[in-house]
Amino acid sequence: MACSVPVRALAFSAAASLLTGFANVPALAAAGGPFLAHQALYELKLVKSRGSNAISGARGRILYNFSGSACEGYTSEFRQVSELDSGEGKLTLSDLRSHSWEDAAGKSYRFKIDTRMNDTAAAPVDGMAERVGDRITVKLKAPVAKTFELDGKIVFPTEQIQHIIAAAREGKSVLELTVYDGSDNGEKVYNTLSVIGQPIPGTRDIATPDPSTANDQMKALTRWPVTVSYYDRDAKTKEGEQTPVYAMSFELFENGVSRALVLDYNDFVIAGAMGRFDVKDTKPCK
Repeated sequence: MACSVPVRALAFSAAASLLTGFANVPALAAAGGPFLAHQALYELKLVKSRGSNAISGARGRILYNFSGSACEGYTSEFRQVSELDSGEGKLTLSDLRSHSWEDAAGKSYRFKIDTRMNDTAAAPVDGMAERVGDRITVKLKAPVAKTFELDGKIVFPTEQIQHIIAAAREGKSVLELTVYDGSDNGEKVYNTLSVIGQPIPGTRDIATPDPSTANDQMKALTRWPVTVSYYDRDAKTKEGEQTPVYAMSFELFENGVSRALVLDYNDFVIAGAMGRFDVKDTKPCK
């Protein structure tokens, strides 16, 4: 999946951060080889709130559909509905819908993101990116019509997870990538740092099983604990290390499915437990 922005103190901006951060989840669930077409439902809840910008409650759901093949590319359909409680009875209801398609070779990426906060719809983000040679050309239809170029070394969301899985299989523990996913106003680029833990064999007992670990196609698969930290590439840094906009932790199966999501937005932490998991049929390449 597709978006990310910093956390803010107010309920409105905190809700926006929660929404856009979780829009990256499609990327987590749509990579590896062979890719597994599936539908997953994640139940969201507040794990921790801290600092001066703390919130008192958060809950919601993510419904994610992934389909496609190496021949026709990969389609991700994503919806998240969440409710944030900033205290004193101030609730913010957020609804995000994202649809994206990515060429299997990472040459093309199309995306559309619609968000609604309470009864107000934000301007959609709609565009596409094409990789030609050592440059990427992005053409936005909305929120404003605009064309600009990016460095060809930047990767798209599914590419990002492909690289993480490849690094995990090679036994690497750290991976740095720059990612474009159409987030924010369609112009945001993030530097990412992925920390990959030791492989978890499918035969190991699971303390908190879910529908993915109970599925017959998943039981024998290796997975890795991964934490990806996202940094605003254009942010000016002061002395010392730059603070990530947010960090996403999860267990990544070798076929690209992710479980045990945890998102750390500095002021609060959200967990996403898988509540339903269904494998879908995949058309073989002709």
